[in-house]
Amino acid sequence: MRVCVVGGGVSGLAAAHRLLEPRAGGGRPPEVVLLEASGRLGGTVRTERREGFTLEGGPDSFISEKPAALELAGRLGIAGRVIETNAAHRRSFVVRAGRLRPTPEGFHLLAPARLWPFITTDIFTWRGKARMALDLLLPRRGENSGEESLAAFVRRRFGQEALERMAQPMVGGIYTADPERLSLRATMPRFLDMEREHRSLILALWRQARRQRGRENGASGARYGLFLSFNEGMQVLTDALAARLPPASLRTQTRAEEVVYEGADRGWSVRVEGGETLRADAVCLALPTYASARLLRGTDERLAAELDAVPYASTATVNLAYRRPDIPHPLDGFGFVVPFVERRSVLACTFSSVKFPSRAPEGHALLRAFVGGALQPEMFALEDGEMVAAVRSDLSDLLGVTAPPLFTQVARWPRSMAQYHVGHLARLARIEARLAALPGLRLCGNAYTGAGVPDCVRGGEQAADSILEELSRDRAPYSSSQ
Repeated sequence: MRVCVVGGGVSGLAAAHRLLEPRAGGGRPPEVVLLEASGRLGGTVRTERREGFTLEGGPDSFISEKPAALELAGRLGIAGRVIETNAAHRRSFVVRAGRLRPTPEGFHLLAPARLWPFITTDIFTWRGKARMALDLLLPRRGENSGEESLAAFVRRRFGQEALERMAQPMVGGIYTADPERLSLRATMPRFLDMEREHRSLILALWRQARRQRGRENGASGARYGLFLSFNEGMQVLTDALAARLPPASLRTQTRAEEVVYEGADRGWSVRVEGGETLRADAVCLALPTYASARLLRGTDERLAAELDAVPYASTATVNLAYRRPDIPHPLDGFGFVVPFVERRSVLACTFSSVKFPSRAPEGHALLRAFVGGALQPEMFALEDGEMVAAVRSDLSDLLGVTAPPLFTQVARWPRSMAQYHVGHLARLARIEARLAALPGLRLCGNAYTGAGVPDCVRGGEQAADSILEELSRDRAPYSSSQ
């Protein structure tokens, strides 16, 4: 049997590895061919070392609450290289009126889990706090009221100020999305579940906080102990995955041009750049949906149209290396987010050398700014020099940094962040219905059921498991000849 995996990012590597992992009951694994159009594996996971700094071009961490990535690290033998965030300064900031304000202790993205920190914070006005407190009295929304955007939900439960000052920047830091269009059910269904079960989200979070008291070490905002990385950066994970795959199965700089279902033989043909055609019993497309749509247009036009309709945003990260004395701010947190209403150039900034150990040499600091996203596409369109200048202007205003950085690094990710708009789950159902008529085809990536590294690992492994289950059902395999 042969399986062709198209796409060498986290999802594709996880799928290929899962296809070849030893399984209970033994059995011969399929032949796996992984095609990657670029010259490197890992997708948006990119770690570089420069002058003693560890620079992350893409994701800098993953969460243990979703276990797929951590479990995979254990099976790869790299669990000993997993590191936690620094125990000191486990908090973040939100910008208001040009100043960094600490996120209230116990604030969970949309709502407070603790009363006194919420009362004393200066992120919200007293009028805004009073409107948020109405959540304690408001009724549940009707079960059949239709799908709701994140903005509509927050505005209904907590008011406009809560949306602008906290929900939008916090969620923007995860999805780089427009909250007016983002589907709450597709991204954060637990808040809808809280409303259904407890009526008030504040009451639900207070009850949850009582159960968890004593476990959070006083950290504000998110539970920062759940954020993990690797001692030498996130590329440790993708490098370990690539090293586990047979070298002959990895084909970089090989762009797939078309994927065609051979219905009579219940198999697939994958045509690659240059005219070569690979035959396979199954295909896993670990690509952005628009790329999968291009490959599948000749096989299923309706499926391709659904995939092509998933919107994407473009983002960039800007790493800036400094001598520590050149930054007047104490950097007593892991970073800050910027509400769109502040009209700044950056979406957020991570104090990388504070968040994780060994990210900068002694006496130095590393900052990482995020630019672009659904609400600020004009920032992504800037040239590198213009982008760095805009970021430095914000850092000067917010952190007092006027000295030039030792160096900067810009990493651009065009059309990289899938946008889970209202209607996303219905679209996924239509995609699944079309896939049911195409045996041996699976899709995975950050556009389906989660955008983080653990989501991509889980999606790739589930696609592989599903392929193996289908291929085991008495199918006559193709010859391995091309």
